[in-house]
Amino acid sequence: MSGEGIARREHGGLRAKFTTEERYVPATVRRNLYISSAVLIVVGSILFAALTVQVVTKTGIVILDRSAEVWFVTMRRPLLTTINDVLAVAFGPIAMPIIVFVVCVTWIIFAKHAWRPLLLAGGMIFGVILIETITRIVQRPRPPLDLMLFGKDTTYSFPSGHVCGTADFFLITSYLVLSRAPKAGSLARR
Repeated sequence: MSGEGIARREHGGLRAKFTTEERYVPATVRRNLYISSAVLIVVGSILFAALTVQVVTKTGIVILDRSAEVWFVTMRRPLLTTINDVLAVAFGPIAMPIIVFVVCVTWIIFAKHAWRPLLLAGGMIFGVILIETITRIVQRPRPPLDLMLFGKDTTYSFPSGHVCGTADFFLITSYLVLSRAPKAGSLARR
C-alpha cells in the first residue's frame, strides 16, 4: 500500500475515534431517560446539600460522629487496619489518577470511539475540582492526629476525596459500559 493510502487510512481511523455513533431511541424512551436523570440529579443534589448543612451546623446525623469514632477505635484489628490501608492507597490521590489514566488510555486504544473514556476522564477531573472546592468551603477537620494510623493527614475531611473519587470512577464507568448494552433502555420503556 502506498504511503498516501496508509496516511488516508490512519486519518480516517483517527477521525472515527473522535466521532460519536448515532443511536436512535424512541421519543418515549428518551423522555423517560431524561426524566429519570433529572429526578436523580435533583434528589442527589438535595440529599448532598442537606448533609452538607448538617456537617456545617454540626446537627442531624453528624451528632453520631463521636459515637462512630469511638466504635471504630474499639474495632481496630491489625488485619482490618492493613485492609483499610490498602484501600486508602488504591483509592487515594496517587493511585486513583494512575488507575484512571491507565483505564482511559487502554480504552481509547481498543475502543472504536474515544468519547466514552474521554467522558470518564472529564468526569473524574470535574469531580476532583468540585471536591477540592467544597472541602475548602466547608472546612471540616479530620479526627485528631493521634487516632490516625496511616500517616498524619491535615486536609479537610468533608466530602471525602477517596469516597467521591471511587464513586465517580465506578458510577461513570458503569454507566458508560452498561449504556452500550442492547437492553440499556429497557427500564425506561416501562
